[in-house]
Amino acid sequence: MAVTDERVPSLISSHVDVIYRVYGAKKMGTVSGAPGNASLKRLLKGRGSIGGVREVHAVKDVSFVAYHGESIGIVGRNGSGKSTLLRALAGLIPPTNGEIYTAGTPALLGVNAVLMRELSGERNVMIGGQALGLTPKQVREKMDDIVSFAGVEDYIDLPMKAYSSGMAARLRFAISTAAVPDILMIDEALATGDAEFQARSRERVAEIREAAGTVFLVSHSDSTVRAMCDRALWLDKGRLVMDGPANEVCDAYQAARSKTSPKKAGAKKPAPKAPATKTPAGASAPAAEKSAATKPAPADKPASAENPSPAENPAPAEKPAPDAGTTSAEDAPR
Repeated sequence: MAVTDERVPSLISSHVDVIYRVYGAKKMGTVSGAPGNASLKRLLKGRGSIGGVREVHAVKDVSFVAYHGESIGIVGRNGSGKSTLLRALAGLIPPTNGEIYTAGTPALLGVNAVLMRELSGERNVMIGGQALGLTPKQVREKMDDIVSFAGVEDYIDLPMKAYSSGMAARLRFAISTAAVPDILMIDEALATGDAEFQARSRERVAEIREAAGTVFLVSHSDSTVRAMCDRALWLDKGRLVMDGPANEVCDAYQAARSKTSPKKAGAKKPAPKAPATKTPAGASAPAAEKSAATKPAPADKPASAENPSPAENPAPAEKPAPDAGTTSAEDAPR
């Protein structure tokens, strides 16, 4: 008897491809060095960007099914298509090929989520809450909870341009989770904030999961994915490499990353030098004579006539002592 899966799907991704075009991306040579300089060619060609069009295949044939109550992490290297896939699942980017089905309205929370810098934090809460489908009355009822969760009670009347990046990230998360969304998508937003805020964020994500919501989390932190997700997707160069339990996927991803990461070659240790022997000041001459005596003399090496070495030249013969009755020219009185 076949076992039926009683879980209810919340999102279906069927053979999704995302291809986008980049204009002005025609290759004109290397940036510097041979065979040419791209900047110089740009100047010679004329002003403006080079009129080339390049297609980037960011997501390639990705298929999976997400269910209500699941928390799914998406891992992969930079440029593997994680954020692009998340934006396509949220409906912000139309897929080039394939279909995406959602049971409910997805809410994307990212580090680049737009907050109006000129408006106050309170006005941004009102606008963001209504964008999630809440009425103005419901937003006012939740205002205190949102402000308290973000920890910006003393700054809620200031314009957003006066907020730090961490304060703005906390307020974005608090706004996005004010109304329990059917599908919450978090793109690196939990990486900004202290440990206390991250703990509160995990509690809020757990509440959303208990309310039968689905959570997608893109993060470069394996520990965050292991702690907050029960399932993980591993993307590499736009393709879905592995789909399974979070711990197993993270282990496989870590193993693959450790194999492909370049290893630094160990520096060669210099050959040990012979320790220099220190000669006492009083015994310098005898020690030098002793060391010179221990060195083997070169075998029958003729002395150079042009640059005779002092060591090779024989000592001058001693003059014979003068006889007792003989007076040398030097000793003669002048």
